[in-house]
Order: sequence, then C-alpha cells, then structure tokens
Amino acid sequence: MRLERSKNAKRNIVYGIINKLTMIIVPFILRTVIIYFLGAEYLGLGSLFSSILQVLNLTELGFSSAVVYSLYDPIAHNDDDQIRALMNFYKKAYRIIGCVILAAGLILLPFLPHLIKGSYPAAINIYALYLLYLINTVISYWCFAYRSVLLNAYQRVDITSKINLAVHLFSYSLQVVVLFLTRSYYAYTLCLVLATILNNLCVAWCTNRLFPNLQPAGSISRGKRAEVMEKVKGLMIDKLCKTSRNAFDSIFVSAFFGLVANAIYGNYFYIMNAVTMLLSTVSTAILGGIGNSIAMDSPDKNYDDMNRINFIYMWIAGWCTICLLCLYQPFTALVYGKKMLFPMSTVILFCVYFYALTMGDIRHVYASGCGLWWQNRYRAVVEAVANVGLNFILGYFLGINGIVLGTLISLVIVNFFWGSTIIFKYYFVSKSPLAYFASHGRYLLVTLLAASVTYGLASLTTGSLYVQLVIRAALCILVPNLIYLTVYRRTAIYRQAMPWALRIVKISPDGRLGRLLLGRVSN
Repeated sequence: MRLERSKNAKRNIVYGIINKLTMIIVPFILRTVIIYFLGAEYLGLGSLFSSILQVLNLTELGFSSAVVYSLYDPIAHNDDDQIRALMNFYKKAYRIIGCVILAAGLILLPFLPHLIKGSYPAAINIYALYLLYLINTVISYWCFAYRSVLLNAYQRVDITSKINLAVHLFSYSLQVVVLFLTRSYYAYTLCLVLATILNNLCVAWCTNRLFPNLQPAGSISRGKRAEVMEKVKGLMIDKLCKTSRNAFDSIFVSAFFGLVANAIYGNYFYIMNAVTMLLSTVSTAILGGIGNSIAMDSPDKNYDDMNRINFIYMWIAGWCTICLLCLYQPFTALVYGKKMLFPMSTVILFCVYFYALTMGDIRHVYASGCGLWWQNRYRAVVEAVANVGLNFILGYFLGINGIVLGTLISLVIVNFFWGSTIIFKYYFVSKSPLAYFASHGRYLLVTLLAASVTYGLASLTTGSLYVQLVIRAALCILVPNLIYLTVYRRTAIYRQAMPWALRIVKISPDGRLGRLLLGRVSN
C-alpha cells in the first residue's frame, strides 16, 4: 500500500500545529498560575520530577519507534497477519515496561532529598507527590498505549492530535479550576493522571474503529523478533542520549543551584521547547510518509527530497531562532517579572542551542525511516557521556551558562557532525556528506546575518514591555524573511524546494503569490 503522503502530511501538520499550540499556550498559563498561587518552588519540583521520570522512561527502550519502523514494510505489502503479530508483541512489551518503571521509580524514593539543594515547600510531602508523578507515567504504559503505533505507522497522527487537543483542553481547564478552588498541588497532579487515562482510552477507541481487523494476535518469528530487538537496543542508546541532553540539565540545575533557579531555567527551556514542539509537527507529520518512501523509492530520490525539505525546515528554524533572540527577554519579563530573567549571555546560548538542535532534525527523520538506530549506537553513547560530563564540569565552573554550553558542545560535535555521516555510510552511499555540511554552513551564515540585522534593529526599541514586544515581533516577521528571500531566491535549492513547499500549503506556483516568491514575471 502506497500511502497518500502529501495529503496525510498536510493533515498531520495542520492538526499537529493546532495541538502543539494548545499544549504550549495553556501549560504556559498553568505555569504562571502555579507561580501566582503556590510559588516558584512548586514549579521547580514539577520540573525536577518530570526530569527524573524522563530518565526512568529509558526503560521503554524505544519499543514504539522500533515497532513503527517494523510496520512500514507489512503495511506497504498489506500483510495484516504480520501487523497483528507485531501489535501483540508490542502490547506484551509495554506491560513489562510499566512494571520495570514502577520498580525503578520506587527504588529512587530514598534519594529524592539529595536532588534538591536547599529547602522545599513545607506543605508538600515530596515522596507522595513523586509517587503521583510515577503513577501517571506507569499508567501511560499499561492503559492501551500500544494502540497509538498504528496511527503513527499509517501516517494518521492527525487523529492523535485531535484526541490530545480535546483531552488536554479538558484537563487544563480542570487544573486551573482545581488550583483556584483548592490551592492544592496534589489535586493538580491527580488531574494529570486522569488526563493520561482518558487520552489512552480515546486512542484505543479510535484505532478500534479505524482498524477493526488489526487486533493484537499471533506471534512474530524469531528472526523478526531479533530484528526488532536490535533496533530497540539502538533506540535505547539513542534515547539515553536525548535524556542526558534534556532531563539531566534540569537535574544538575536543581542539584547545583536550587529549586528557584531550576524554575527560571525551566521557564527558558519551556519557551525554547515550545518552539521545538511546533517544529516537531513537521518531522512527526512526514515520518510515516518518509518510511513508506524509503520502502518503495530509491536512495537518490529520497536524497533529493531530504535536501528540499531540509532547506525549507532550516529557513523556518533560523527564523524561529531570531524570534527567540529578540523576544525572549521582554516576553519573560512581561509574564514572570524581571526577577525571573537570566542575563543576555544565557539567552544567546539558548538560541544557539535551539538552532543546533534543529540542524539534524530532517536527517534524523530519514535515519529513523531507515531504522539506523543500532548503527548510531556509538555516537549516542559518546554524546550522552560527553553531555553529562560537560554539564557537571562546566556547570560547576560557569554556572547555568556552563550547563547550556556543555549540552551545546556535545550536540554540535557529536550529534550533528558524527551523526550525519552515519546515514551517508549506510543509506545515501553514493553521496558525500561534505555537500550536506556545506549547505548547513550556508544556512548558518545567512541566519547569522539575518539575526545580527534584526537584533540590531530590535535593540533600538523603547517604551513599555508591551510596546517593545509588539515592535520586536513585527521586525522578526518582516526583516529576517526579507533577508532570506533576497539571499536565496536565485539559488538552485530555492528553485527546487519552493514549488514543493507552495503545493504543500495549497498555494499555486502559477498564482500571483507563487510567481512573486519564485521570481517569475507574468507576461
């Protein structure tokens, strides 16, 4: 079966963006409500426990991604028996994973006070609160979570987005009401558990309606099991790397500088991660289609597709970086107050961190579509070790900046440069990674130019924080995109990528706007 890739991608991106915006804006409001009603220490506790459970989630070992990859081929060949067997294998695996996470989480209970520098709110029993977070994580595995892989593999992530949107709007509203009426962080956390159960039940109901013939049944062959487990091992290591990049940062900040510093760090990271989540709707939306394309098309065709997608993606990522650079400080000061600001040097590091994080996104989607997790194992191990080590050393000597810088160094050197060579070694074997690196070098130089000009103009703004924010936002919309358009419009990659991008957003390349963007003069 050849999936309707463009149609599914459009649908997934639209609903993905709506869902992500909701999951960004409303939790952001919740963070503000928590600070207002309870204090920054509560926000720091939530960030700490979430980070700890990200580490425990390593137990998942990447089973979901491995099973989704394994489903691409049977879906392409309409092999329903193999799909049912893989679902049954995944169902059993998740039951075991939930038990392992529960046991590991309980073992960590005695060590909780050692992960917090200074005091924590006297009204909170940190053990009871942590257990609520742990229960929420465990239930997410036990309650029909395995059903979601069908939606991912069939490129119907839009359904997941719709369910998430409805459930989270309900749960977020309930949390605000609960905080307003009770001022209880325990009740707030119980709402998280309720939302997890409701979300998984809705996914199970939808997949049963869409795929009634794909119920878990049978067993996979020994060879297929070995293949899946090899992918899982590689994914486990890759997930360790990503966890060391995100969760350990928060843990180090809490251990070195306390809960308030962790809350401030969490605010900055939340804003950066919110933009990352929006961008991830693109990679999530196209993953199933790319997996289907890799199963059915040639590496040369997929290489050309990757370059086109990467060009558009890095344009968007560069623009987002510039927006962060210009809007971070006035926005944070407006919402949280000037006491919750980091210095501009930290802001710049966060912006560079964000850009570096996005550079390998599209390449990573293609590597995932090829199932190259095991081939990435050494890179992931080195990145994880380097990240934790640099976080500890640089954080000790340079403070918060050192922790961000340590993550940034390991991300660029190990993840981007080393990680990019692997897909060329195992899939794009007839291509050289040097051209890929050169293209990213050009994108970086243009982004630096656009960032310098835009920030220079933004720094001249005066007036209240509201006024500065509006003027800076207008500059961010106009200036960098004009620079990108001026520099790129005569390049070959622009001519290849822009018509494809216009068709995705349903703008005719032969229409007035299409001709303008493509530099065509009407007769």
